[in-house]
Amino acid sequence: MVAEIPFVRDLTFDYGKVDQVTPLIRRVIAKNPGPFTFHGTGTYIVGHGNVAVIDPGPLVDSHVDALLAAVANETVTHILITHTHRDHSPAAKPFKRVTGARSYAQGSHSLGTTWSHLDQPASHGADLDFQPDHAVRDGDIIAGDGWTLEAVHTPGHTNNHLCFALLEESVLFSGDHVMGWSTTVVSPPDGDMRDYINSCRKLLKRNEATFWPTHGPCISDPKTHVAALIEHREQREETIASLLRAGTNTIAEIVADMYKDVSINLHVAAARVVHAHLVHMIQTGRAACDGPPTNDAAYQALDG
Repeated sequence: MVAEIPFVRDLTFDYGKVDQVTPLIRRVIAKNPGPFTFHGTGTYIVGHGNVAVIDPGPLVDSHVDALLAAVANETVTHILITHTHRDHSPAAKPFKRVTGARSYAQGSHSLGTTWSHLDQPASHGADLDFQPDHAVRDGDIIAGDGWTLEAVHTPGHTNNHLCFALLEESVLFSGDHVMGWSTTVVSPPDGDMRDYINSCRKLLKRNEATFWPTHGPCISDPKTHVAALIEHREQREETIASLLRAGTNTIAEIVADMYKDVSINLHVAAARVVHAHLVHMIQTGRAACDGPPTNDAAYQALDG
């Protein structure tokens, strides 16, 4: 039985407009739509008067101007970054320059756990220039005027990915780790499938009533959604194992079979995800390869 992910894609908004989505949360969506950003990056403003801003977004002048206008009569006390991709963190620099707020993140861009022996992280989509003013650890509490955020380290999409739980409203800002409109791209060496699945299991143990991703609408039944994402990943690996047993043993061949009904424009991203799955299968004793687990390696199933 195929995992049924309860996708939610309906979203009514205007670019640059501030929407009050809950009593404590406002959102402004950047005009950077695309196959990996959906309608664009949603920047969140938390609180009133003295506020935090989560994921200021890309270097799009109209978006930075809209954010500054939204908080023109307020004090920005914190700039929080879920992770260092170019659609999330670059606008922190001009936003900080005007507001004087300090930035908070898990750290600068880094490799996934499996790839930590490599010298440099992949640069595809990465904001390699970002350095936080304050490093945030799992469980850290960041508090302001009428709002309290708990940092939840969720590596997988990137090694430095954080979610932020708004305790007053039972909300989790889930960044790109859990999205309602799509599954998450896990792309080595920045991303790590073992970390991603473990982080999903970590979130499954939490009790927030609503997730607000950086892209797309909110998720109102997060436990069901996260459980479906885990099941989806497990089924992907079962499919890959079946293809390996049938003699389909390169990433290119696996992608051509698994994603034959998906636009070829997305096959590069699909190949990265298949690569992440194969590495995870090697780690868990279900696959092997003829040398290092590279994009060009030949893989074999080990589970019969």
